[in-house]
Amino acid sequence: MSSNTIDNGQSGESAATPPRRILGLLPLTWWRAATISCAILLAFALATGMSMFEQFKAQIAHLQMQLVTVPQIKYISVLTDDQGQASLLVTMDITEGQLVLQRLSSLAEGREQSLQLWAINAAGRARSLGLLQSSGKTLRIPGTERDLLDAPQLGVSVEPKGGVEDEHGPSGAMLLKGALVQKAL
Repeated sequence: MSSNTIDNGQSGESAATPPRRILGLLPLTWWRAATISCAILLAFALATGMSMFEQFKAQIAHLQMQLVTVPQIKYISVLTDDQGQASLLVTMDITEGQLVLQRLSSLAEGREQSLQLWAINAAGRARSLGLLQSSGKTLRIPGTERDLLDAPQLGVSVEPKGGVEDEHGPSGAMLLKGALVQKAL
């Protein structure tokens, strides 16, 4: 053996082998790239989830607003004349506290007359709900659900200008009559 060489049991290979490169990059670089990619995907998924949650909240708010603005019709009545022709449609919007009347015929009062709407109870006693003061196709009269609770019928009578007092009831016969139906909401 020569004195210049030391035998350490290795056959000509260097002590440390360089790490294997994949496409010219070290494995540690690949792991770093994968971690950064996953972090970007996680941030994108989080942003998408938050956006969808905000859209969901906006849809709920929109639907809640629609519930407030859409009329809640609970009572409906079609008043007919003596020949059975529909002349007046009456609905009760409980959210607004109004009776909505829509004329279905050319029913009109004279110069010195008023049309008055009545709630008629089971005993036949009438309670005034108001005057039909507008000649338009649709008009509104303030009213509450309590005004209609014990009234199975509605009626319209022709009264002297300005109507009659509630205690006296209608001065003449009912010109229009119709059953009042409570609609299930």
